Amino acid sequence: MSGPSLMDSLFQRTLEDLIKGLRQQLIGEQAFISKALEEIRKEIKSTDLSTKSTALLKLCYLSNLHFHDMSFAAFHALEVLSSPRFSHKKIAYHAISLSFHDSTPVLLLITNHLRKDLTSTNEFEVSLSLQCLSRIANVDLARDLTPEVFTLLSSNKLYVRKRAVAVVLRVFEKYPDSVRVCFKRLVENLENYDPQILSAVVGVFSELACKDPRSYLPLAPEFYKILVDSKSNWISIKVLKIFAKLAPLEPRLANRVVEPICDLMRKTGAKSLLFECVRTVVTSFSEYESAVRLAVGKIREFMVDEDPNLKYLGLHALSIVASKHLWVVSENKEVVIKSLSDPDPNIKIESLRLVMAMVSEHNVAEISKVLVNYALKSDPLFCNEILGSILSTCSRNVYEIIVDFDWYVSLLGEMSRIPHCQMGEEIENQLVDIGLRVKDVRLELVRVARDLLIDPALLGNSFLHRVLSAAAWVSGEYVEFSRNPLELMEALLQPRTSLLPPSIMAIYIQSAFKVLVFCLHTCFVRGGSTAGVSASASYESFDDLSVENGAGSTVAHGQTCTSAPITNESIVNLLKLVELALSPLLGSHDVEVQERARNLLGFVDLIKLEALNSSGQEENDSEQKGVEATKIIRLVHDAFSKELGPVSLSAQGKVPVPDGLTLNENLGDLETICSDIELPSSNTFSFGYPFEEKDVSSFSNLQIKEDSGQSNESTSLLAEHRKRHGLYYLPSGKSEVISNDYPPANDPALQGDNNDTASDLVKLTAESLVPKRKPNHSKPRPVVVKLDEADEKPVAVKHPESRDDSLSGAVRDILFGSEDILPTSSRSNLPSSNRKGKEKQHMITQVESKENVVGDGNSSSRRRKDHSHGKERRHRKKNAEERNETDRKEKESSSNHPRRQKSRQRAEEPLKVPPQTSVIPDFLL
Repeated sequence: MSGPSLMDSLFQRTLEDLIKGLRQQLIGEQAFISKALEEIRKEIKSTDLSTKSTALLKLCYLSNLHFHDMSFAAFHALEVLSSPRFSHKKIAYHAISLSFHDSTPVLLLITNHLRKDLTSTNEFEVSLSLQCLSRIANVDLARDLTPEVFTLLSSNKLYVRKRAVAVVLRVFEKYPDSVRVCFKRLVENLENYDPQILSAVVGVFSELACKDPRSYLPLAPEFYKILVDSKSNWISIKVLKIFAKLAPLEPRLANRVVEPICDLMRKTGAKSLLFECVRTVVTSFSEYESAVRLAVGKIREFMVDEDPNLKYLGLHALSIVASKHLWVVSENKEVVIKSLSDPDPNIKIESLRLVMAMVSEHNVAEISKVLVNYALKSDPLFCNEILGSILSTCSRNVYEIIVDFDWYVSLLGEMSRIPHCQMGEEIENQLVDIGLRVKDVRLELVRVARDLLIDPALLGNSFLHRVLSAAAWVSGEYVEFSRNPLELMEALLQPRTSLLPPSIMAIYIQSAFKVLVFCLHTCFVRGGSTAGVSASASYESFDDLSVENGAGSTVAHGQTCTSAPITNESIVNLLKLVELALSPLLGSHDVEVQERARNLLGFVDLIKLEALNSSGQEENDSEQKGVEATKIIRLVHDAFSKELGPVSLSAQGKVPVPDGLTLNENLGDLETICSDIELPSSNTFSFGYPFEEKDVSSFSNLQIKEDSGQSNESTSLLAEHRKRHGLYYLPSGKSEVISNDYPPANDPALQGDNNDTASDLVKLTAESLVPKRKPNHSKPRPVVVKLDEADEKPVAVKHPESRDDSLSGAVRDILFGSEDILPTSSRSNLPSSNRKGKEKQHMITQVESKENVVGDGNSSSRRRKDHSHGKERRHRKKNAEERNETDRKEKESSSNHPRRQKSRQRAEEPLKVPPQTSVIPDFLL
């Protein structure tokens, strides 16, 4: 395709024309952009640099606004860059900054262009090249252009020097060896009095200190001088960030710096500088009580300010200091509590964190009650933030702050009924976990689970399906604690369970199986076939948990509940209910539901045929036929009666590796083979949804990759089989949403006790936050099963120890190895003897390293040297014997000169040099 003609260049559309055309396109904007791109592709091939630069400018605009690829114009940008006109260079550098990256093919061609412009006499051209270098610099560019950057660091033009200082950070990151060239001059710029240069230098050191602050401790005197003398708020903020990193590394430095920071807090009127001083004190100087109290006073000023931004900053600073000084939150609890009702969501979340920081085992019940009341009145987002905070705080370190587990289980049930609750998964995990760990709470746990199961309004809330699965599991696993197992069966088999996902329905069916087995065992094995047996009587330890009141009632926790007797008639009705409820599920599309329904119905058919055919007609014959049924019931009941315990988070790591199994071999292709397989969730307890279709396909893909001998015919057969028998494959997980005609659970409009005003809630919360004496609990804290240390603290991923990267190593070599690089204020405080000693030590280290390198050669080279220099070794051995004899004579002769002997001993002693530490002058420390 030929380039544009002269007429096309004369009538070329400018960037202004392009923008006007885009604004006029109300409908066909994409077609207009495509046409404009075609014009640009033609114009950019022109030999006229003005036409080429205009096309390049329009391409940059389209790339910024519509994200069009402009990599095809990389070489054309270099052509425009070669133009002597500044306007063309400006466009070219802008295009290069937008489009060039490490893999750009023509990146190496820009080196000479940058070197030429970096040495230009036009400061604006130098500025453009420095700005471009800061965007596109890679290892090669940083290495080749380090001398030019080094020269510009001492430029007389402040505008250029400021840009050069800023680009040093990118050069250091890409080419750490440039530190040995440029670092001295960068440190010298710390003594510059121009605020622009000083701001740029301090900004560079602030970024470098964030990565490895210990390397920059020797520069503390320079930063201290800047902190004391600087009049710029921006520079002071950057220096404070540096001292926040350096102070924890050197306590003596903190003693000297804390007073100037307090003076800044007292004198400054800038909110930005004041907040930075406060944050520096509460993060790095929290051991200084006077400084912390001054910072807390400033924090309170932030919190009572009308500006929501300052209020948020005050709460954020308070949350930082609360980790070490909890009294700060207690002193400001009124402001914190009122912030829970603030319209700003960020302020509400910060205040919530502060309230949860004060929770202890003495006030957890009161604070949780207040927060639940707030959740009822809050929007859905903040409501779930509150519930999540309560759940995470109460379950911390295996429920260490929970004394009354009966109260906490009831709280979990109450939280489930909040209209906007979406924490079903976490509530499910805690209900099951508490049931496994705390035996004494199982009676109350079953009661809460029963209340959840019999409420039909909860079945239509998809966020609570996981809670219902936990309630069903608890009801089946600990059915012996139930007052009325027959009522549980009716709740588990009610018609509205069709609203539940298949995975939850499977848990319902399995729990119904356990309850049915318990009822049969209670009726036929424990109490005989004719006598009615109370369900509560089947559990031997109920005497400790409740007090019997009459023949058929029981008093527990202040409530009277009647235990329903289990008779033959109730068993017959129960079996009929099971058949009626589960028969439609035999045609379910879910394999798990279908299998569990068949298992339960098969068990019912077996028991019905063997034992219940002649109930009420012939007692003797019925007893004979019920022998086999009794054995079956006892066998299944024994299988279900095995108690389940919690699983340790580190259980998998304790499994011994079998002999002969090498886990590190032949695993190179494992990532490729298993790339399509999703990892399971990390939850300890999971009643998850069934695998989706993508899991099935990925599993079949894994089988195909493992068995490479199979032909493609098997894949087609599998697809054909799936098409024909889709009924038996796992569903896609999409469930139909059936309308819920029941009113929502715990509707605030139907409750009259939740209309407290915000002031009442604040008063109640303030009372609950007042420190109280530890109450004498009439009921001791139950035993909570803890497996190992992995239970108390979550297993954290062990990160490898951070090694000093090449940049930090180069900085250390300069600041600690060569004294000439240190600033004047640091060098003046080092005695000459110390410098000589360090130089001597450095030379000794070099000699030892050379000897080690020589001694580390391979064995073959050593054998050749031993063979060729055998005579030399014998000669050296002879000389060594002569030297030993001479030394012995000298010692005998020097026995009459003790001073000379002591001096000789001191000279022969090895040089004791302490390890190199950060060099900070005494006048600062």
